[in-house]
Amino acid sequence: MSEELDVVRDGAVTHLTLNRPDIANALGPVLTEAMLDAVNTAAQDGTRLLVIQGTGKSFCSGFDLSGFDALSDGDLVLRLLRIETLLQTVYHAPFPTLAMGHGRIFGAGADLFSACSQRVAAPGTQFRMPGLAFGIVLGTRRLMARIGQDAARNIQNETRTFDAEEANRYNFASDIADQSEWPGVIEAAAQAAQTLKTEASAALFEVTAPDTRAVDMADLVKSATIPGLKDRIGQYRDDMRRTAGKA
Repeated sequence: MSEELDVVRDGAVTHLTLNRPDIANALGPVLTEAMLDAVNTAAQDGTRLLVIQGTGKSFCSGFDLSGFDALSDGDLVLRLLRIETLLQTVYHAPFPTLAMGHGRIFGAGADLFSACSQRVAAPGTQFRMPGLAFGIVLGTRRLMARIGQDAARNIQNETRTFDAEEANRYNFASDIADQSEWPGVIEAAAQAAQTLKTEASAALFEVTAPDTRAVDMADLVKSATIPGLKDRIGQYRDDMRRTAGKA
C-alpha cells in the first residue's frame, strides 16, 4: 500500500487515512489509485464500515496541482476521470462510509466528503466546490441527491466558501463533532453498521444511492475535454493566489 494512504483494519471497520499533510492531502494519482484499491478491497473483505480521515491540518484540499506546469490537458483529464471513479466507488460502496472532516476541504476533497453516507465535520471546517468556475462538471448529481436541487445550485453557482454549521443545515455534513469526540462517533457508527446482515446492508445501500454513474462520467468527459482545460484551471489558480495575496 502507498505511503500516501494509511489503511488499518480494526475488526469489521476499515480506516483510510490520507497521509499527505505537506500539501493538505491533495488527491494526486498515487493517492487516488491507493484509495480506489482500498475501497474495492473493503467491498470484498467483510468490511462493515469504512472511515475516511486526513492527517495534518485538513481532510483533503482537492485536486493536486503539484507539477501543474508540466501537465497536458490529457494528463489533467485522466486525473479527473480517476478521481470521479474513486468518488463513484465510495458513493456506491455496499456498506456505510464515514467521512471525518476538518480544516479546509475544497474541490475534489469536498466531493469525497459528500460521497460518504455519513459526514462529520469538526467545528470551524470550511468547504468550497469551485469546479464549475473552470468548467468542470464533477459530482453534481450526487450533490443534488445529497442536499437538494436548490442548495446544490446555490453552492456551485456561487463557488463560495461555507462553514460546518451551514454544511450541517444543508445536510452536506450530517453532524458536527469536535475531533476529541471522533472516537466515540466512529464507535457508534461501527455498532450501527452491524445492525443488518451484510447482504441486507448491501441491498439497502444499492437501492438508496441513485445510480447516475454513466451520465456523471459522460458529463465530466464532455466538460473536461473542451480545449483549454489547463488554461482554465491555471487561470482559476492564479485568481485564487491573487485573492489570497500570494501572486
